[in-house]
Amino acid sequence: MATDAGVSERLESLLRALHLPTVRASYEEQARQAERETLSYERYLLGLCERESQVRQAKRIARLLRASGLPLEKSLETFDLKRLPAKVVRQVQGLRDGGFVERKENLLAFGKPGSGKTHLLCGLAQELVRAGRRVCFTTCSLLVQNLLVAKRDLKLSRVLKRLGGFEVLLIDDLGYVQQSREEMEVLFTLLAERYERGSVWLTSNLPFSQWEQIFRDPMTTAAAIDRLVHHSVIVELNLPSYRLEQAKKAKEGPNESSGP
Repeated sequence: MATDAGVSERLESLLRALHLPTVRASYEEQARQAERETLSYERYLLGLCERESQVRQAKRIARLLRASGLPLEKSLETFDLKRLPAKVVRQVQGLRDGGFVERKENLLAFGKPGSGKTHLLCGLAQELVRAGRRVCFTTCSLLVQNLLVAKRDLKLSRVLKRLGGFEVLLIDDLGYVQQSREEMEVLFTLLAERYERGSVWLTSNLPFSQWEQIFRDPMTTAAAIDRLVHHSVIVELNLPSYRLEQAKKAKEGPNESSGP
C-alpha cells in the first residue's frame, strides 16, 4: 500500500499532467476544511472544481481584455450616464446583454468631439469581453495603415481573416483624420468582408450626409453606409463636450459657501 507521501506525490503528478494548477495548489487546504465542516466527498470535489473554473475564467477574461486593446479606464462605471438623454440611456441598457452582437448587428455612435462616444462604446465592449466575447478596438487611422501594409505585403486576406475572428470590431474616430482614396478602399474592403459576418462598432463626428468626405466617391460612400446601416443600432450623442465641461468646472473652482 502506498504511503501518504507516495499518494501525495502521485496526486501532484497527475494534477500537473491534467493541467489543474488551482486544484493542485488548493486540494490539501480544501481537504482540511472539508474535514472540519464534515463535507461529503461530492461537496469537497465540487468546491475544488468551482475554484479551478473560477480561476480559469478570470485568466481567460484577462487574456481577452489584453487582446482587445480596449482602454480599460473607459468603463461604464466611469461613464456619467446622467449626462445622456433618457432615450439614449434606454438604448444603452438594452445593449448591455450583447444580443445584437449574436445577430451580427452593428453599433454606430455619432456626436461632436468630446461627447463621450468612444467612452460609451468602450464601456459596452468591456462588458461583452467580461462575458467572454472577443473584441478588437482600434482607431480608424491605425487600422487603415495596418491594412495598407498588409495589402502591400500580399497579406490582406490573412489580416481580414484574423479580424474576422473577433465578434466585435470597434473602429474609433471614423473621419476624424481625412484618409486617401487608397486608404478608404482597404477600409471599404474590410467593411464588405464583415457584412453580416461580424458586428462593427464605430464612432464618428461626421453625419452620414458628410461621409463622402471620408470615402471620396459617391458610390463607395453609399455602399459603405448601406452595409453598416442594414443591420444596426444608431446612438446619437448630441451633447456638449465632456472635456470642455470639466475644464470649465476646474477653471471656476469649487463654489464658496456663504458666510453666516
